[in-house]
Amino acid sequence: MWYTLHNLKRSASGEVSASIEMTQDSPWFSGHFPGEPILPGIAQLGMVFDAIWQSCNQSLKISSVSRVRFKQIIRPNDRLEIIAKPMEENSGDYSFRMMVGKELVCSGIVTVEKQGGKQGCRQKPI
Repeated sequence: MWYTLHNLKRSASGEVSASIEMTQDSPWFSGHFPGEPILPGIAQLGMVFDAIWQSCNQSLKISSVSRVRFKQIIRPNDRLEIIAKPMEENSGDYSFRMMVGKELVCSGIVTVEKQGGKQGCRQKPI
């Protein structure tokens, strides 16, 4: 398994939160870098998308990513927290933060849309 998603929640306001666990044997760490494994940025973005997608329970895709900042290195066995807040109701735009403990490791904006082109995620809280 690449990683495990825990405590997935979606509030009434649409905010998504989840915890992520990865082990040292996760395939994400196989190429970055021998002897000094770190989590690639594309993996971080994938985890944010997965949390949003699973909270919506709909077929979604990423239509854009912007203002992404990778601030800290993520290592095997780091426990990540993801928080993704909708920027406008039903717009599909989410401002996200990824944390290790109290340290911000990644942030940005991701836009998701339903397969077929309609933006947004209309789902009740979980």
